[in-house]
Amino acid sequence: MWLVRPVQYSDLPALEQLAVMARGLVTTLPANRDYLAELVADTRHALAADIREPGGETYHFVLEDTTTGRVRGIAGIDSGVGLKTPFYSFRKESVVHASPEMQMHNRIPALRLCHEYTGASALCTFFIDPQFHNRDSLHLLSRARLLFINAHRSRFSDRILAEMQGPRNDKGVSPFWESLGRHFFSMDINQAMYLAGIRAKTFIADLLPEHPIYIPMLTEMAQKAIGEVHPGRHDVMDRLLAEGFRAQGCIDIFDGGPQLEARVDQLLTLKRTQPFEFDAENVRSVGDISKAETQSIVTNNSLKNFRCLLTTLDQQKPRLLPLEADLLQLEKKHSVACVSL
Repeated sequence: MWLVRPVQYSDLPALEQLAVMARGLVTTLPANRDYLAELVADTRHALAADIREPGGETYHFVLEDTTTGRVRGIAGIDSGVGLKTPFYSFRKESVVHASPEMQMHNRIPALRLCHEYTGASALCTFFIDPQFHNRDSLHLLSRARLLFINAHRSRFSDRILAEMQGPRNDKGVSPFWESLGRHFFSMDINQAMYLAGIRAKTFIADLLPEHPIYIPMLTEMAQKAIGEVHPGRHDVMDRLLAEGFRAQGCIDIFDGGPQLEARVDQLLTLKRTQPFEFDAENVRSVGDISKAETQSIVTNNSLKNFRCLLTTLDQQKPRLLPLEADLLQLEKKHSVACVSL
């Protein structure tokens, strides 16, 4: 059975393994033990704090196989990007050059460095061990974060962002980076993303130009990569689009991948979430199955002991197995929420 819970210090070896598997593709999951330990510490501190509004806290959750106790994935939320360290994007825009004397004007597509999403909450650090990356694990880990936000709305912004990885070839080369970033950073994309992950991001503004970068001056492959998603991440992209996220013209500064945004109250999962109060009547035996049951995600709505699992439920009369209630750490009169897949 799959369970999502907040990350804890004992997960550190598993996080290191996931970081190695990610091979630098996830900026916020670098193969750096000190950074990963800080990632855990930030989560534990945020969960213990009395927070009334987003202040740039980060929360990370792991996907655990309850049968083996092994951690197979990680996902995070940044309550407010750009509030503690700068958060940069490239915004696609048009620059007009005109000559009244020649009666000519040209509208040229360009990229401009911006802070478009400062203050917005962001989904981040999404990675699942490829051996266990399937529909069930994808839906549970991605939606669990949204259910956590829904249960603790004051900790997050009403605007939410999700970054998607841009295209790379079979050798891991990003055409967008090779045509643009490499000329300003003098390093490969993995090194740049690693530095952005473990250090303050002020070096980005120090090295990238403030003036517009004209898109037609990039290579054809780089131009095609702008706003496109990495081939191996289409399932994640589809999940976000189905949730209600949309591209609004901003892209990642490293690989040109799209930055998607949404309003929290318009997210599909949250609009379909049904609350109920757990009691003795919400427990069933193994053989007691309703024909109306559908695959669903259930959460205990807690903060420090947040738990979320995948099961089957009758949405009109939700009942859990004793084992599931135990995994969710439910007690009588506990506030619970569920959403059907």
